This record gives sequence, structure tokens and C-alpha cells, in this order.
Amino acid sequence: MYFAPKEITLKDGRIALLRSPLPSDAEAALEYLKITAGETPYLLRTPEEIRLTVADEEKFLSRFPDNPNSTMILCFVEGKLAGNCQIDRRTKLKNRHRASVAIALQKEFWNLGIGTALFEEMISIAESWGVLQVELEVIEGNDRAMALYRKMGFETVSFVPNAIRMPDGSFVREFLMVKPLKK
Repeated sequence: MYFAPKEITLKDGRIALLRSPLPSDAEAALEYLKITAGETPYLLRTPEEIRLTVADEEKFLSRFPDNPNSTMILCFVEGKLAGNCQIDRRTKLKNRHRASVAIALQKEFWNLGIGTALFEEMISIAESWGVLQVELEVIEGNDRAMALYRKMGFETVSFVPNAIRMPDGSFVREFLMVKPLKK
């Protein structure tokens, strides 16, 4: 689904641009993926696992504007890709009342209100789709993210033990968090 460009004012006074991805964003998106994967142990991929080509990423990004069940929003600050989020509505008759969300930000853009703004947009999109429940998964120990998710109305409903094996060999849980929406 196409997301119309929108400007937001960050906590530090800068203006950020939220918009749908374009194929021309592919190179910046790949660099962003590698940076974010290296800044936190709480994303599923490591920088070394990101082996996509620019052409692969162009193809991936080009699918969003015309997909009625999926939206990606990129956030640019001073021309730099600061963060992104994605929402995917389920499409089967029995589960199309549900949507899954994911979000990531480069560390230098934490604490500026971007995460909250992106969640507000994803929740608004979910409501426009008639979704009744928004879901996400989060890795144990990612307390900053969990605080944001709780602030946005998500509650932990279950977990998978030993879901993630960290680089040091230890195992952590993956939590499922859910936000019910108004009917």
C-alpha cells in the first residue's frame, strides 16, 4: 500500500520525512540494514548475513506501493535513512483480522520520537484495513523496544523458550506482543 509522504517534527526540532520506499532507495536500504544489524543484538540478522544485491533490494522495495496488504514506511532525517517499519495484514478468511508489524531505527536516531510516530502510522493503517489485532515479536532483553511497545498499547501474551541463540551461545526467549484495536 502506498504511504503518502508526511513530515514530522522530531524532539530535537529537526524535520523527518516519512514515505513509501522507492526502488532508488535500495542502496541506502542495504547500508541501513547492515548498520542496524550491527548496532544491536536484538535483530534476527547479523550484518554478515545480509547478502542481498541492490537489484534484489530494488525488487523487494518495489512491491510495497501496489500491495493492498502490506506497507513499508521509511523515515529520512536530513536525507539519511534513519528507520523503517512494515505492517503486513494477514489475508485468509479466518485471520485477516490480524496484522504483524516490525520496526528498526539506527541508534543515532533513538529517543527522537521516530518510533512512536511510525507506530502511530502503522496502527492507523491497521485500523483503515479493519484489523482488530496488531502483533509483533521481540527478543528477550530488548527492554527499550519493549517499553515503546507497551507505551503503544501492546501486551506480552506468550513466549517461545530458547527461540534465539545469541552470539555468545546463550539462549533467550522471543515474546509475542499483541495490541487489540477498536472494533
